[in-house]
Amino acid sequence: MVPDKEVLTTGEVARICNVASRTVSKWFDQGRLRGYRIPGSKDRRIPKSELIRFMREHQIPLDGLTSGNTRVLIVDADTAIVEPLQRILSSETNYEVRTATNSFLAGIECERFRPHVMLLDIHMADGDISRLLEHLRKNEDLVITRIIAMSGKLTEGQIAQLTHRGFDGILRKPFNVRQVVECVDAAHAVVY
Repeated sequence: MVPDKEVLTTGEVARICNVASRTVSKWFDQGRLRGYRIPGSKDRRIPKSELIRFMREHQIPLDGLTSGNTRVLIVDADTAIVEPLQRILSSETNYEVRTATNSFLAGIECERFRPHVMLLDIHMADGDISRLLEHLRKNEDLVITRIIAMSGKLTEGQIAQLTHRGFDGILRKPFNVRQVVECVDAAHAVVY
C-alpha cells in the first residue's frame, strides 16, 4: 500500500489497519500510537516503524503494509455461488477473498480478516443478518466495512428498505463477475 513512505497520515494508517480515521486519532491522542503533530496544525503523522511496533503489539495483521488489495468477505450458505465466486475473484482481480457460510462465521471472519467489503446473502437460513449488521456498525474497527446485499428476490421497495437499513450496495442474483467487481469497487471507493 505505502511501503516506500517512512511517515504516514492518520488516513493512511486507518486504511492499513482497516479502521476509521477517528480510531487512529484516538490511539494517537491516548499515546498508544506515537508520532507527532504538524506544527501549526492538528494533523498527525506516524512514523512507519512506530506503526509496525503498534501493529505487532496489538496483533494487527501486517499484510496491510505490503498489500493494497481490497479484502472481500463473501457470506452465503450456497456453495454453488460461493466457491466459483471466490475462485474467480481471487484469480481475476487483486482482491483478497475469504468466505463464511453463516452469520456466526461471518462475525468471526470480520474480526480476523477486517474486510473492506462484505457480500452478504440476505436470505441465509440462520436469519441473524440484523445481529451481524448491528455488530459491524457498533464495532469502530469494522465500521468502514461496506456491506453489499445479495438476493435473487428483490422488489424496488425492498431495495429501498435495504439501503435504509445500512447496506452500501445491492447485487441481484444471478449476477456476473463484472457486476460484482463494479459493485465492490463502487462500495470500496466510498471508504477512501
